[in-house]
Amino acid sequence: MGIKFGTDGWRAIIADEFTFSNVRYVVQAIADYLLEETDNRRIVIGYDHRFLAENFAASAAEVLAGNGFTVFLPEKAIPTPVTAFAVRSLEAAGAIMFTASHNPPEYHGLKFIPSYAGPAVPEITSKIEERIALKPQIKHLNLDMARKKGLLQAFDPQERYLKHLEGLLDMEILGRSGLKIIVDPLYGAGLGYLENLLSRAGCQVESIHNWRDPLFGGRLPDPSARGLEELAERVRLQGAHLGLALDGDADRFGVVDSDGTYLTANQVLFLVLAHLVEVRGKRGGVARTVATTHLLDRLARAYGLEVEETPVGFKYIAQALLHKGCILGGEESGGLSIEGHIPEKDGILATGLVAEIRARSGCPLKHLLAELLKRYGPLFSERLDIHVSPESKKKVLNKLTHYEPARLGEQPVVGRVTIDGVKFLLADGSWALIRPSGTEPLFRVYIEAPNQETLKGIREDLRAGLEI
Repeated sequence: MGIKFGTDGWRAIIADEFTFSNVRYVVQAIADYLLEETDNRRIVIGYDHRFLAENFAASAAEVLAGNGFTVFLPEKAIPTPVTAFAVRSLEAAGAIMFTASHNPPEYHGLKFIPSYAGPAVPEITSKIEERIALKPQIKHLNLDMARKKGLLQAFDPQERYLKHLEGLLDMEILGRSGLKIIVDPLYGAGLGYLENLLSRAGCQVESIHNWRDPLFGGRLPDPSARGLEELAERVRLQGAHLGLALDGDADRFGVVDSDGTYLTANQVLFLVLAHLVEVRGKRGGVARTVATTHLLDRLARAYGLEVEETPVGFKYIAQALLHKGCILGGEESGGLSIEGHIPEKDGILATGLVAEIRARSGCPLKHLLAELLKRYGPLFSERLDIHVSPESKKKVLNKLTHYEPARLGEQPVVGRVTIDGVKFLLADGSWALIRPSGTEPLFRVYIEAPNQETLKGIREDLRAGLEI
């Protein structure tokens, strides 16, 4: 079988490759892996709001119970970070989460979360893939029998999870702020979590798109600028202080300022790190992916903090959080976690931190960001998805291997990083990264520069040099 785990689990189109039969093979392979690796026989299942999510979860529970595991199965959808938190709080061997995150509604997905409560690293997923390829013999036990044998336990992790977040946030400052916040869970599994948390703190909270819709309102469940146009309009019209959003499984975040301005994930990461270091007095490492803003590096350098640069994928950030003493881990695609939390990206925590920053500063986020950029210098970021033919992709890949320009955008190239794609470091602090997609004929290009003119020059030189 050709099932492979990508950057964040296995994703495929429902009823095409993502079928009950294939799900059972994958879950059996995970069961076989755990039976060999640990004596722990407790496992958590989570699922989002996609089509058939609860049915896929039930099918997985039958397979796991058939292999002798005690399965903790929620009665309603729960977010990915909450599922990961449950692994830790229930001292389970791991979790299986059914989600395709912010992918289109025709997709579903499955990710394995090991006992450390973060994304599975390639060494683990490779072992699972090897077992899938062998088409393992599937064991199963129907849910009624599993329940009678005590192998199926219903659970609701929301209260324990929210109590944990209350310990990570300054609920007192939030309570005194009088913030008016509009929350948009984008019809996803995170609905109710952020609203509950902020209401407890004393904020005025309104929620939109707060019901299950497997079609996500006809749009992607992606908290990008385009996906949050309605939220931005609501914030402006109602005079709210913030708009906060989550993706389909609530592991990514979106932030809208009081005037409807969308803040990028890079900007939010910069604000959060500044808050942790300058307000909370935190000290430790900072983990970011190779594609994430170097504003984090500038602030870290000012405070003598080490920066850990990782390949793209929060599974690498998770390892830095676990083993490198990092106070913050983040990625430009909207993933964030901090010291003291699970090593999994968490949009609920991230947006809670943004609310805390807004409450303490007493001013719009863009004003706070402008003040920080005056101190540390501006950087403009851009991401391009460049589609090519399969034949062209091979040619560009070959050229990229040997591509070593002396200058880009009139700036000398002073370094070359190849931990994930090829990244060029320039003399003025600018940089450019080119990463080929592992599944599609396209290249992702990330550029960061101190002004738009330099950014444009880098972009033009890259596209001309690589002929893309």
